[in-house]
Amino acid sequence: MSQDNSAPAATSAIPSPLPLDNAPLAYENPDFLNSPDARTLRILAEYNEPMARFRRERIQDTVVFFGSARFRALDVASQQLELLDNTGSAQPAPEAEQPARDGETSQLRHRRAEAAVEMARYYEDARTLARLTTQWARTLPGRRHRFVITSGGGPGIMEAANRGAHEAGGKTIGLNIKLPFEQLPNPYITPALNLNFHYFFMRKFWFAYLAKALVVFPGGFGTLDEMFELLTLDQTHKLSKPITIVIYGSSYWKNVINLEMLAEKGTIALKDLDLFQFADTPEEAFAILKDGLIRNHLDIEHARTEAPIPDTPEANAQELLGPDIAQTRSSQINS
Repeated sequence: MSQDNSAPAATSAIPSPLPLDNAPLAYENPDFLNSPDARTLRILAEYNEPMARFRRERIQDTVVFFGSARFRALDVASQQLELLDNTGSAQPAPEAEQPARDGETSQLRHRRAEAAVEMARYYEDARTLARLTTQWARTLPGRRHRFVITSGGGPGIMEAANRGAHEAGGKTIGLNIKLPFEQLPNPYITPALNLNFHYFFMRKFWFAYLAKALVVFPGGFGTLDEMFELLTLDQTHKLSKPITIVIYGSSYWKNVINLEMLAEKGTIALKDLDLFQFADTPEEAFAILKDGLIRNHLDIEHARTEAPIPDTPEANAQELLGPDIAQTRSSQINS
């Protein structure tokens, strides 16, 4: 009888695979979310998440303050001023770069001391202007918060702006940025409006998108960058509504940049000099802001008929649309 060769040949045993855990949901997978493939999702998140917060907190528009983060405020006479090591940094600059103290006579340190005192004055002016603006804005009728003071969220002039608004009892926004060095949000920001960004351009978008006015205090590279970005948007009519721009501290700015020279040389039009106004006191700046905001953005008579701003947060999409939109279920719920 011939041998039956149809039986399968013996093979080495393959071990059975172990049970798998559930794969993470895509939006809960940090490896994916932090990868180049998810960059568009991160950018979109920095658009949608702030928008949701502003809606919930009933924010209609903003007044943006720019200015230096490097100088600390002089809140009490005994406090000593410090220069920061970097824009927004929590660390002070090296001792050799600090202002003169206790009779030191170094020429550089004396110049630093004079600059520190000058910047402390600007801190107090920004604080006062933010307080005046917020006190006035809080008297405006309507169901949403108008002309909310907004800053970059850090120290220096940013802190002063948030502080003045906080002292006036208003909401105030901080748009912070994640930097290689430490930058902490100042304590005067309304907690629900304390935002942090990875992308500079998304942070700049939110500076511009809701802004009805801009105040530019003395500052460095970052302040110049932000100021000229908004001036260019205004010059090219890329902002959907008029914006009032105040450049604060004429002696500082006219030594730093010669805007009139740009017009004289033909690199900007003469009418572009009308895009901004200089101011040197909080009262002068507030008068410019109030005039521009009323003229361009307020219908007082119509607004008087509106109910006051509710104390409760604005409804989210689920609450607004009810059964027409499915509620997001927790990933912990097993169906």
